Amino acid sequence: MTEKKRIQAILDILDKYYEKDVKCYLDHENPLQLLIATILSAQCTDDRVNIVTKDLFAKYKSAQDFAMANLKELEQDVKSTGFYKNKAKNIKTCATTIYEQYGGEVPQDLDALTELAGVGRKTANVVRGNIFKIPSVVVDTHVKRISIRWGITLCTDPVAIEMDLMKKLPKEHWIRYNTQVIAHGRAICTARAPKCMDCMFLALCPYGLSKRMDDLTEEAKEALEKGHMY
Repeated sequence: MTEKKRIQAILDILDKYYEKDVKCYLDHENPLQLLIATILSAQCTDDRVNIVTKDLFAKYKSAQDFAMANLKELEQDVKSTGFYKNKAKNIKTCATTIYEQYGGEVPQDLDALTELAGVGRKTANVVRGNIFKIPSVVVDTHVKRISIRWGITLCTDPVAIEMDLMKKLPKEHWIRYNTQVIAHGRAICTARAPKCMDCMFLALCPYGLSKRMDDLTEEAKEALEKGHMY
């Protein structure tokens, strides 16, 4: 099977088992909220971020509100997400730029987004893909881990992985690939003790097949190599 056909088979299985409609796991009602929630999600679970932002977005309703916030108070508001001092500083600085340079509206342009404090390509692409529906590849820990396990990329740098996925995945799959892979990573292809023997991608996954081979007897391995068993 060619790499192109194998990748298409993976995408077909993703569409079969996981929702095609893009589902963002971070609660938000507008671009600014998603931008801030994504900044907070670094080294933090989406569930914890959603708990924090429920009160945070009731307290601060606009870029101006965040820009004018007392930094120490904002630190306490986001403390439970971890790295709270750096996150609070970035949120305040980012919101100030949005308020002063963009009239309070989050920009769509990738370069403009990545120039904002605390915003890298991942955060920018989350906003571009989920809010503005601009085809974007989001490389988070799940996408990085699983794309490497599937052999779609050999890179470990997130930007290099993003470039690989943009080359190899059809553009119409870019946005939903992230949310589908997150769902798969949470349910089956976990970072530790992945459920390879229960995985619908096993036949297409070099990592899973290597794990399977490790568990087989020498006789079974020989039979598999001769084509007597799948």
